[in-house]
Amino acid sequence: MKRHGILNSAIAKVLVDLGHTDYIVIGDAGLPVPSHVPKIDLALKAGTPTFQEVVRLVHEDMVVEQTIAAEEVKEQNPVQHQFIEQQFQGNVVYVSHEEFKELTKKAKVVIRTGEITPYSNCILQSGVFF
Repeated sequence: MKRHGILNSAIAKVLVDLGHTDYIVIGDAGLPVPSHVPKIDLALKAGTPTFQEVVRLVHEDMVVEQTIAAEEVKEQNPVQHQFIEQQFQGNVVYVSHEEFKELTKKAKVVIRTGEITPYSNCILQSGVFF
Protein backbone atom coordinates (compact mmCIF):
# COMPACT_ATOMS: atom_id res chain seq x y z
CA MET A 1 0.00 0.00 0.00
CA LYS A 2 1.21 3.53 -0.75
CA ARG A 3 2.38 5.53 2.24
CA HIS A 4 1.51 9.01 0.91
CA GLY A 5 0.36 10.90 -2.15
CA ILE A 6 -2.63 10.06 -4.31
CA LEU A 7 -4.39 6.93 -3.05
CA ASN A 8 -6.97 6.79 -5.85
CA SER A 9 -5.59 3.95 -7.97
CA ALA A 10 -6.92 5.29 -11.28
CA ILE A 11 -5.35 8.73 -10.76
CA ALA A 12 -2.08 7.24 -9.48
CA LYS A 13 -1.83 5.04 -12.59
CA VAL A 14 -2.49 7.97 -14.94
CA LEU A 15 0.21 10.05 -13.23
CA VAL A 16 2.76 7.24 -13.44
CA ASP A 17 1.99 6.69 -17.13
CA LEU A 18 2.24 10.37 -18.19
CA GLY A 19 4.88 11.39 -20.69
CA HIS A 20 6.33 14.83 -21.32
CA THR A 21 3.66 17.27 -22.61
CA ASP A 22 0.72 14.89 -21.98
CA TYR A 23 -2.48 16.56 -20.76
CA ILE A 24 -4.77 15.74 -17.89
CA VAL A 25 -7.89 17.77 -17.14
CA ILE A 26 -9.31 18.55 -13.73
CA GLY A 27 -12.84 19.78 -14.19
CA ASP A 28 -15.95 20.92 -12.44
CA ALA A 29 -19.09 18.80 -12.35
CA GLY A 30 -20.46 20.36 -15.54
CA LEU A 31 -17.47 20.16 -17.88
CA PRO A 32 -18.32 18.02 -20.93
CA VAL A 33 -16.02 15.02 -21.32
CA PRO A 34 -15.16 13.95 -24.87
CA SER A 35 -16.52 10.45 -25.52
CA HIS A 36 -13.08 8.94 -26.27
CA VAL A 37 -11.35 10.40 -23.16
CA PRO A 38 -11.54 8.32 -19.97
CA LYS A 39 -13.23 10.00 -17.01
CA ILE A 40 -12.32 9.51 -13.37
CA ASP A 41 -15.42 10.68 -11.53
CA LEU A 42 -14.68 11.84 -8.00
CA ALA A 43 -17.92 13.82 -7.56
CA LEU A 44 -19.80 12.72 -4.44
CA LYS A 45 -22.26 15.59 -4.12
CA ALA A 46 -22.44 19.24 -5.14
CA GLY A 47 -19.20 20.80 -3.96
CA THR A 48 -17.44 17.60 -2.88
CA PRO A 49 -14.60 17.20 -3.57
CA THR A 50 -13.69 20.74 -4.47
CA PHE A 51 -11.71 21.73 -7.54
CA GLN A 52 -9.01 23.27 -5.36
CA GLU A 53 -8.62 20.17 -3.20
CA VAL A 54 -8.17 17.90 -6.21
CA VAL A 55 -5.81 20.30 -8.01
CA ARG A 56 -3.59 20.62 -4.93
CA LEU A 57 -3.34 16.87 -4.42
CA VAL A 58 -2.67 16.07 -8.06
CA HIS A 59 -0.12 18.89 -8.30
CA GLU A 60 1.76 17.46 -5.29
CA ASP A 61 2.28 14.21 -7.24
CA MET A 62 2.78 15.62 -10.75
CA VAL A 63 5.45 17.65 -12.51
CA VAL A 64 3.42 20.38 -14.22
CA GLU A 65 5.16 22.18 -17.05
CA GLN A 66 2.24 24.43 -17.93
CA THR A 67 -1.38 24.97 -16.95
CA ILE A 68 -4.19 25.96 -19.29
CA ALA A 69 -7.42 27.59 -18.12
CA ALA A 70 -10.36 29.36 -19.71
CA GLU A 71 -10.02 33.12 -20.11
CA GLU A 72 -13.55 33.47 -18.72
CA VAL A 73 -12.41 32.37 -15.25
CA LYS A 74 -10.76 35.76 -14.74
CA GLU A 75 -14.08 37.65 -14.64
CA GLN A 76 -16.61 34.90 -13.96
CA ASN A 77 -14.79 33.23 -11.06
CA PRO A 78 -12.09 35.44 -9.52
CA VAL A 79 -11.66 33.08 -6.54
CA GLN A 80 -10.65 30.19 -8.78
CA HIS A 81 -8.59 32.51 -10.98
CA GLN A 82 -6.55 33.63 -7.98
CA PHE A 83 -6.15 30.02 -6.81
CA ILE A 84 -4.91 28.86 -10.24
CA GLU A 85 -2.43 31.76 -10.44
CA GLN A 86 -1.08 31.06 -6.94
CA GLN A 87 -0.99 27.28 -7.32
CA PHE A 88 0.95 27.42 -10.58
CA GLN A 89 2.92 30.60 -9.82
CA GLY A 90 1.64 32.46 -12.85
CA ASN A 91 2.66 29.70 -15.29
CA VAL A 92 -0.83 29.71 -16.80
CA VAL A 93 -1.96 30.12 -20.40
CA TYR A 94 -5.52 31.36 -20.95
CA VAL A 95 -7.66 30.38 -23.92
CA SER A 96 -11.35 30.81 -24.68
CA HIS A 97 -13.67 28.30 -23.04
CA GLU A 98 -14.49 26.92 -26.49
CA GLU A 99 -10.79 26.37 -27.23
CA PHE A 100 -10.36 24.86 -23.75
CA LYS A 101 -13.07 22.29 -24.52
CA GLU A 102 -11.32 21.47 -27.83
CA LEU A 103 -8.03 20.90 -25.98
CA THR A 104 -9.72 18.43 -23.62
CA LYS A 105 -9.98 16.10 -26.62
CA LYS A 106 -6.19 15.59 -26.37
CA ALA A 107 -6.26 14.65 -22.67
CA LYS A 108 -5.22 11.28 -21.31
CA VAL A 109 -7.99 11.62 -18.71
CA VAL A 110 -10.56 14.02 -17.28
CA ILE A 111 -10.85 14.04 -13.50
CA ARG A 112 -14.35 15.22 -12.55
CA THR A 113 -14.75 16.97 -9.22
CA GLY A 114 -17.93 17.95 -7.40
CA GLU A 115 -17.18 21.64 -7.96
CA ILE A 116 -20.19 23.67 -9.04
CA THR A 117 -18.69 27.13 -9.61
CA PRO A 118 -18.21 28.37 -13.19
CA TYR A 119 -15.00 27.75 -15.15
CA SER A 120 -13.41 25.67 -12.37
CA ASN A 121 -11.35 23.69 -14.84
CA CYS A 122 -7.72 23.39 -15.82
CA ILE A 123 -5.51 21.36 -18.07
CA LEU A 124 -2.21 20.27 -16.57
CA GLN A 125 0.56 19.64 -19.08
CA SER A 126 3.06 17.12 -17.84
CA GLY A 127 6.69 18.11 -17.44
CA VAL A 128 9.75 16.09 -16.50
CA PHE A 129 11.62 16.05 -13.21
CA PHE A 130 15.08 15.94 -14.82
